[in-house]
Amino acid sequence: MTTMKELEQKLQLADYKQARIYLFCNFIALMLISAYSVMMLSPTVLNVLPEGGDSRKQMIMIFVLTLFGCTVFTVYAASLFFRKKSGQLGILMAMGASRKALKPGLFKEVLTLSSFSSLAGIAAGFPFVWILWNCFRLFVVDSAEMKLRFNLKCLLIAFVFAFIVILFACITAGQYLKRTNIIDIIQEEHRNEPVKELGRWCGPMGLLLLFAGGVSGYLAPGLYISVFSAYPSALINLFYIPVFIGLYMVMLHTVVYGWRSRKKEPYKNIISRSMMKFQGKQTVNNLLVSTVLIAGACFAVFYIPMLATGQLTGVKARPYDYMFHYRSDQNVPERLDIENMASRYDIMTKDWGECEYITLGIDGNIRVEEANGHFHLEYRTLLQQGKFLAETDYNHMTGQNVDVLSGTYLAVSNTAETGTYWLQTDAKVFTNMVNRQVLNTQFAGMVHYDMLTDQIGYYVLDDKDYREAAAGLSDEWKGMIMIFNVEGADNYAFANEFFRTFVSSFDSSCELPAYYDTVTKISENERGEIYWGDTGQMTKISFQHPDSSDFRAYWTYMPKFRILDYNDFLRNFAVYLMVFLFIFIVCILSALIISYTRCQTIAINNRYVFDDLKRLGASPEFLTKEVKMQCQKVFRTPSVVGISTMFLLYCMLMYANDGKFSVDEMVGLLVCGAVLMIVILIIYFVYRKTVIIIKKQLEI
Repeated sequence: MTTMKELEQKLQLADYKQARIYLFCNFIALMLISAYSVMMLSPTVLNVLPEGGDSRKQMIMIFVLTLFGCTVFTVYAASLFFRKKSGQLGILMAMGASRKALKPGLFKEVLTLSSFSSLAGIAAGFPFVWILWNCFRLFVVDSAEMKLRFNLKCLLIAFVFAFIVILFACITAGQYLKRTNIIDIIQEEHRNEPVKELGRWCGPMGLLLLFAGGVSGYLAPGLYISVFSAYPSALINLFYIPVFIGLYMVMLHTVVYGWRSRKKEPYKNIISRSMMKFQGKQTVNNLLVSTVLIAGACFAVFYIPMLATGQLTGVKARPYDYMFHYRSDQNVPERLDIENMASRYDIMTKDWGECEYITLGIDGNIRVEEANGHFHLEYRTLLQQGKFLAETDYNHMTGQNVDVLSGTYLAVSNTAETGTYWLQTDAKVFTNMVNRQVLNTQFAGMVHYDMLTDQIGYYVLDDKDYREAAAGLSDEWKGMIMIFNVEGADNYAFANEFFRTFVSSFDSSCELPAYYDTVTKISENERGEIYWGDTGQMTKISFQHPDSSDFRAYWTYMPKFRILDYNDFLRNFAVYLMVFLFIFIVCILSALIISYTRCQTIAINNRYVFDDLKRLGASPEFLTKEVKMQCQKVFRTPSVVGISTMFLLYCMLMYANDGKFSVDEMVGLLVCGAVLMIVILIIYFVYRKTVIIIKKQLEI
């Protein structure tokens, strides 16, 4: 005689297919979150991505999106599992089993499935990251700082997420046990999930909210700072909320009405549209999550072409193969030394040029933070440092013919004027840092020379003003700029030896990043304050690691060697590229799995419709068309909305930086467009495979 316990176990075994989907969803979600946590907290990544920098902020922001997507994904998987489970519970209750008797078996099953899948997912996250990272090192580029190191603190994030998953599963199980109507419980599996219809206006209104939320979210921080003279809290990001409301309304309109007029053919595709509409609630949620993840994937992958085109086109356009500068108190290789070194590689040099520059203090206003989060502007005679050239030297080196009037100055920007962030354009006083003599001045405009742009900034003075400002300066505040070309093709080995010889010729006083401002340090020390650059807050660079990303990107005397910068680009930015490539893979993989699972759910839940259609004589071609219609909306809608929205947002960000598109940005956006074609092909391939699998499951 079969006992109730044995019957329960047999029903659980019969439901193994549904349990398999639940296990798969939990496993994937935990693997992706734990893998992202491993990468995000890895010392390999944190040592390269500067603290407070845009790259690290973008990495965290996309992690939040991924966490949101995976949470919704697992909640949906649990709901789906218990909808199927309700049939089993209803049968046992109908046979006389009490809720109290069913409770231990149900919670044991839920805890076992949730815990097993969660722990397996967390364990799989580590090899997932390791394999991806080392494939990149093996097939793309490798460097000493690419060695992947783990920080076990990442397990805290993964285990908190696993706890939420298990807790939600237990709460859902308890809610199903509390239900009293046995017929409702048995029919739960076949209950539709219609979505509340808002009317056809919701689609256009959603698009409007989408645009308005993007603009208001982007502009709100700047407006807040201007109006309240204070830095906004993280709550300022609430201005982006209309984006998500708009997305929901667009998805709702897509599922309920579609975007094509059906007045002429109201019954066309009515079966697939009805199946989608009756499962609308969860479909809209899934489309929304997939859209957010695809948008996050695009945001991450755009970073790579934008960085690469900006760097490589700039390097290619340089008028000189070699340019370097140094402080006058340093004993760097002279022209004869360099020519002798070049001759060993059969390299001939030409077009030599040199000019002197001086470093002066620049005045201006600084934001001083107050205890309540507000700030006020305070004038400082010694605000920051700047490098100054005499107009004759500038014209000689650049081939330009600028004329600077006495008592004025010009700031040197790149051609597109995108490198003006570090330039001071409202200075009134320049200070000689040795004798503290001041030169009264005013800004007279920009001149353009791409090779003279860096994080300190170059300025041009009238010859007479330059001599007056330079009088009495020690070699510590003077420097030289050297430029030259090579005859014919350059040689990487020569450039590499020259670079290492150049670096080793500096003493330790020059072991500074470009954002270490000596004038600011002196000014703050004279006021009795400690300069932040002398604390542990600032990233240190070392002559012991001239190949590190920090050194190549931020050393204050970093030379510009065309062949070196071109060939070492991948190695210098390898960690950045790998991080954002990894984020792209995680986000796009999550979106594809969610879409695939949703297509399967819609098809399986409506299996009886396909069976009825087959009995009525529907052809395989007709049924295949209905399956394709289902899958198209699930894959196509999030892809179109996510990709187009992120591309437009990225264009807006590029334009908002300086009010125009530079040539580099235009090239970068074109490359982003090409990358999107690859993304679309990947999504299309998964869509095709999904259709084939579902047809096989429905025996079409």
